[in-house]
Amino acid sequence: QVQVVESGGGLVQPGGSLRLSCTASGSIFSTYHLGWYRQLPEKQREWVAAISTSGSTFYADSLKGRFTVARDNAKNTVYLQMNSLKPEDTAVYYCRIRRGEDIYWGQGTQVSVSS
Repeated sequence: QVQVVESGGGLVQPGGSLRLSCTASGSIFSTYHLGWYRQLPEKQREWVAAISTSGSTFYADSLKGRFTVARDNAKNTVYLQMNSLKPEDTAVYYCRIRRGEDIYWGQGTQVSVSS
């Protein structure tokens, strides 16, 4: 079992930035495939970004250039840096861990973008 905990959400004004963190348990974090998803109000969960074990990064087309995903294997942590935030980025953001064929989700962290 992998424990996954997100943090870093909050209220930010349009144009602002936030950095989300996701920490996962386990001694083989470097072998985990990591991803970020979000669920907008009354919408289905959607994929945001991913980072492979080799550090390759992937982004939803609509978010390229504003969001950056990174991992720190020494800290068992994956980050999502979000810049130039817009009200439509308001959502609960989830971290997804894939270890082999097993998938683990965090509880989510709320991001609200509003003036």
